[in-house]
Amino acid sequence: MWDKNATVRNCLFDGPKDGESAFKECENITVEHTKFKLRYPFWHDHGLKIKECELTENCRAALWYGDHIEIEKTKMHGIKALRECNDIVIKDCQINSSEFGWMSRNIQVKDAKAISEYFMMRAENVRFENVEFTGKYSFQYLKDAYFENCVLDTKDAFWHSENVWVRNSVVKGEYLAWYSHGLV
Repeated sequence: MWDKNATVRNCLFDGPKDGESAFKECENITVEHTKFKLRYPFWHDHGLKIKECELTENCRAALWYGDHIEIEKTKMHGIKALRECNDIVIKDCQINSSEFGWMSRNIQVKDAKAISEYFMMRAENVRFENVEFTGKYSFQYLKDAYFENCVLDTKDAFWHSENVWVRNSVVKGEYLAWYSHGLV
């Protein structure tokens, strides 16, 4: 689908296991109260707003290569849910994605809960506020990050990271900040 300036509400997107993107190369799209049960729903989109939606575990690689994305009150439950995106705001969401946020830039996450194995790998310019995170190998190769009022329960974290600030937060883990630079 290629579209501009559209609003989608109260829909269900479902289809074959290897179907094509529902919203590919779209611009200024708003999606509300919609459920996605198929792979690759949002690829190469610009100016995307997702509100009160559900991206099920069938949503493999849900948001890739997009920019100027706002996601609010949404369940993001598919593997590789966010990758190589830029200018992302995530508010009041539930994230359960074993690989999330890889190689993405300019990310704000607020009032969210996240479960992941490899979370935010190689992400840059990240700001987390009031986030509860549970996982294993999180924030590897992270650059320019700020965490405030967060609970990060992770096995390994911040390996090879640079310029990371953690304030008024709880960080639990076995191997933290291995070979990191500028972790405060």
